[in-house]
Amino acid sequence: MIKGITKMKGNTMSRIVLITGGATGIGAVTARLFKDRGYNVAVNYYKNGDEAAAFSRDAGIPAYEWDVGDAEACLNGVKQVEKDLGPVEILVNNAGIIRDKTIHKMPVEDWKAVIDTDLGSCFNMSRAVVPSMKEKKFGRIISISSVNGLAGQFGQTNYSAAKAGVIGFTKALALETARSGITANVVAPGYTETSMMEKVPVDVLKQIVDKVPVGRLAKPEEIARAILFLADDQSAFITGETLSVNGGLYMQ
Repeated sequence: MIKGITKMKGNTMSRIVLITGGATGIGAVTARLFKDRGYNVAVNYYKNGDEAAAFSRDAGIPAYEWDVGDAEACLNGVKQVEKDLGPVEILVNNAGIIRDKTIHKMPVEDWKAVIDTDLGSCFNMSRAVVPSMKEKKFGRIISISSVNGLAGQFGQTNYSAAKAGVIGFTKALALETARSGITANVVAPGYTETSMMEKVPVDVLKQIVDKVPVGRLAKPEEIARAILFLADDQSAFITGETLSVNGGLYMQ
């Protein structure tokens, strides 16, 4: 574990950001963007220790390991981050997994794993940070859903259910926390250039891209900028919303 690096904005301490699943993919790009903008950033990871260590060394961002699907681990993990850096002011619920199969072939374990990690983590992590946010009268909670949580996807009943649940969870959380200066919002990415997409066969990838009106995949930086926008102090009047970044693939 690497100790936090604190940066200053003028005479004001930069806000403390915690990003789950933040050592790879969209999470890692988002963590770098926040740090570049002067925020004090920490990331969470689970099991992918070598990747997390490499990211942490390269980015100068502390990485902490715990399972976001475990409520007690989340409480303890947040306590450690807050001991090292201070109270978390911005939480990005980014951690997620996939276990794709059609429903008649899907083991119960795969259903539970995705629901616990992709949806349960939003509850576990938000529950851990909301008390200190209420004390400070400031907080930003941004949870990552997916275009497939909005539109559904063949072979992803678990993932689509979890990502749809993130949206409902966030709307309720927004109502509960609005009077405390806390906003809760969702970013719902479309198909994005990540290592996961690199594993998709070329012919299948072409079919996906052909369906996107703008004619390409999203860049991770485009998702990260949407997250940064919702985290800004000046985004205080936006709460309970879902910001889709999908190139027109699905419009609500």
